[in-house]
Amino acid sequence: MANPHEPHFFKPLLPGFHSGVTIPLAFFSKHIEGKTNQKTWKLRSDASDQTWEVIQEGRTLEGRILTGGWKNFTTAHDLQIGDLVIFKHEGDMVFHVTPFGPSCCEIQYTHPHIIKEEADAGDADDNEIRGTGAMSSFSFDYCFLAEVTASNLKADKLYLPKRATSSTALNKQCQEMILVNKEGNSWTANLRFSESGGMYYITRGWGKFCRDNK
Repeated sequence: MANPHEPHFFKPLLPGFHSGVTIPLAFFSKHIEGKTNQKTWKLRSDASDQTWEVIQEGRTLEGRILTGGWKNFTTAHDLQIGDLVIFKHEGDMVFHVTPFGPSCCEIQYTHPHIIKEEADAGDADDNEIRGTGAMSSFSFDYCFLAEVTASNLKADKLYLPKRATSSTALNKQCQEMILVNKEGNSWTANLRFSESGGMYYITRGWGKFCRDNK
């Protein structure tokens, strides 16, 4: 988990995330801008001893964009839509990146050393790296449609369909989740499991998410 004394930010991974990731403007302005002329970010993780160099090449109204080299990092770590990554600035443009699955549990890699070996192999394609380089504990394998009603808003509680219990993206041990809208803004909510009803439900954050996204 990120040390509160080291600057850090998190990003939910949305469709198209392989092409680049936006660094929040507030973080960039406070911790990067004016402090260095470097455009290369050095990314590290607990999954490997390797350091990935990613180039800061563009900008939007929301912040700066990391593009060149980012896809290699995401592929080597088997990152998927619905995952969440925390960037912790360790100084000198070095960032420690911690990936979390959709259930908000940290992704565990079964064979960390393979990532470097596969990434160094010039003839390895994306499928080989994703298949053998990293295996996450969770996968984004479930979706459903939910109706916002006066009752679930008042109760601040949304029950997930019973078939959600078979999804590997959900875990009873992880009791928080991140709700993300199409703009990439995020809200924290609690995830609970009703033993009597045999269903997961979202609470303490569901109502605010709905009200903020009217």
